[in-house]
Amino acid sequence: MKRRSFFKTTVLSGTTLALTGVAGCTTGTDQKIKTDLSDFELNEITVDKLQQKMKLGELTSVDICKKYLARIKEIDPFLKSVIELNPDALEIAESLDNERDSGKIRGPLHGIPILFKDNIDTGDKMQTTAGSLALEGNIAPKDAFIIKKMRDAGAVVLGKTNLSEWANFRSTNSSSGWSGRGGQVRNPFCLDRSPCGSSAGTGAAVSANLCAIGIGTETNGSIVCPSGINGVVGIKPTLGIWSRQGIIPIAHSQDTAGPMARTVKDAAILLGALAEFDSNDAETHIEKGEIFSDYTQFLNLDGLKGKRIGIASQMIPSNRKVKEVFDKAVEAIKDAGADIIDSVEFEHNRKWGKPSYQVLLYEFKADLNTYLQKHPNASVKSMAEIIEFNKKNADKEMPWFDQEIFDMAQEKGDLNTEEYLEALKNSKLFAGKEGIDRVMKEHNLDAIIAQTNGPAWNIDWVNGDHFSGGSSSPAAISGYPNITVPMGFVEELPIGISFFGKAWSEPKLLEIAYAFEQTTKHRKSPGFKKSLM
Repeated sequence: MKRRSFFKTTVLSGTTLALTGVAGCTTGTDQKIKTDLSDFELNEITVDKLQQKMKLGELTSVDICKKYLARIKEIDPFLKSVIELNPDALEIAESLDNERDSGKIRGPLHGIPILFKDNIDTGDKMQTTAGSLALEGNIAPKDAFIIKKMRDAGAVVLGKTNLSEWANFRSTNSSSGWSGRGGQVRNPFCLDRSPCGSSAGTGAAVSANLCAIGIGTETNGSIVCPSGINGVVGIKPTLGIWSRQGIIPIAHSQDTAGPMARTVKDAAILLGALAEFDSNDAETHIEKGEIFSDYTQFLNLDGLKGKRIGIASQMIPSNRKVKEVFDKAVEAIKDAGADIIDSVEFEHNRKWGKPSYQVLLYEFKADLNTYLQKHPNASVKSMAEIIEFNKKNADKEMPWFDQEIFDMAQEKGDLNTEEYLEALKNSKLFAGKEGIDRVMKEHNLDAIIAQTNGPAWNIDWVNGDHFSGGSSSPAAISGYPNITVPMGFVEELPIGISFFGKAWSEPKLLEIAYAFEQTTKHRKSPGFKKSLM
């Protein structure tokens, strides 16, 4: 599909959506914003409440989808969070309404519209491009495993979200949320601030109430950071709970998709609906554990009582205001009945980063080449061809930052290389068995906590990102679970708190995260401020 074709106006059963206003709009901050963008019928609505309205006949799935589509048309010119809409969305919703009328309800996601990241295959009319111009026209031959699960669960595929191009693994000088195809995603709390990467579009869209629920992907921080910085809940699951089949990869030893939602319960609903062991998925390097189809059973208002929770002391925020927010969160956790262990240190915290980066370079080349070769509609068939495409189209693809990560990955050998095998062994060992597992055993912990993010920084295409704190690496590199929940605000910018632990500990982490969320209730709708100044 040509770029100009994507920018045409699409009419969905009477609801007109100008896609130039979605993915190809002019600078959003130059446009006038109405007074109260939270004035929306479905603002902050939950999956349960939507189901109740459909059960009572107050709304249909078609009604809900139309309202979200109208919301996207109104709001997304400021955010650029949605890169493409599904032209069949209302037809799908209508068929699900017909099923409901006949007495068939597939489950808690029946008729619920979902947006998800544009690196996940859909076997329909939408493209899968990772935000890159090189992959324009890549219509996948079939749904990704989790998208098929999502359809089977009765969810409506509403559209795809913008992202940091190639999941933020193209340049060390990148701007989170920028892609050649979709432009710059903006933070809905303050439009000149970063939405963090790489699931920036999903984080911004969910926070801005452009959909009921969303899906992101993470290699290291790409679910939890955009969730924390956009003020929503994000779950980075244990590798293997959700299949990675049909997702444009960075590295199979760390990649996973996961839920992004406004509440812990909604995230838990989505987690269980798409959870299934896939024997054809890539190696996870983690012993197989128990997977549940319903993770809401573990939500408990008293879930903090009696829990032993350790503070990752090496990740304590340096920003005084963030530390104040974190300290208040710790006090709330104590007040809810948990025991806090103040100083939990990772003995090998300086030993996992460098080997993990080498693993990503090796696996990126191997895994991306494999993905491209399985997609006949992709116009590029290898990383080498992508590099050449970007050079020839540098004015559009590299106006602000280069592709040095691609260049470094291209120079790597295959996955039998000794350097790769040694790096893989060490990164998993020091983050997992000798990292999270060891400190949790030493202190008899149920979870470890740290701030998810610092305050969102100003978008800067010249200098790139300047992160201000995070804690994603131990869980990301080991492949263990990590849940972020809104923790508070610094100067009206959301800060998240991360709960992470051993492999397959989602039930316990969800119990803890839910209790914290319900005790503190920090989530609030964004204000779409042009600037803090």
